[in-house]
Amino acid sequence: MPPKMSEDYESPYKSKLTYNRIWNATKYSFQGFRSAFKFEASFCQEFLIACFMCPLAFVLGRTPIEVIVLLFTLFLVLIVELLNSALETLGDRIINDYDEMIKRAKDLGSAAIFLCLVFSFFTWLYFVIRYFADWS
Repeated sequence: MPPKMSEDYESPYKSKLTYNRIWNATKYSFQGFRSAFKFEASFCQEFLIACFMCPLAFVLGRTPIEVIVLLFTLFLVLIVELLNSALETLGDRIINDYDEMIKRAKDLGSAAIFLCLVFSFFTWLYFVIRYFADWS
């Protein structure tokens, strides 16, 4: 059972809501992007594909909502890939040797990104088929 914390407890690692905190949070986010581009080949590949496909969303989508749906699928893949990479990095930091629980956590993260890729693929496939069907 975890130890009880008083309601007055405040983590020394959390900062107050200030402009400095917003600046630091933005800085840490960009450091995360830099790490993803430097160490995560799958993120780089998915990012390049997303860069290519973003303009296509405006061609395939008939309404602003459809464009948003197409862009959402691309961003969802990138978001889940970042979370999966964070999970894998943390698992590698905790233990370098083979561990069944770490493997399970990594496999679950991989399954999450796979589902996002499948969802994105079929969403885009629908819009591509509809686009070319309208040409007929």
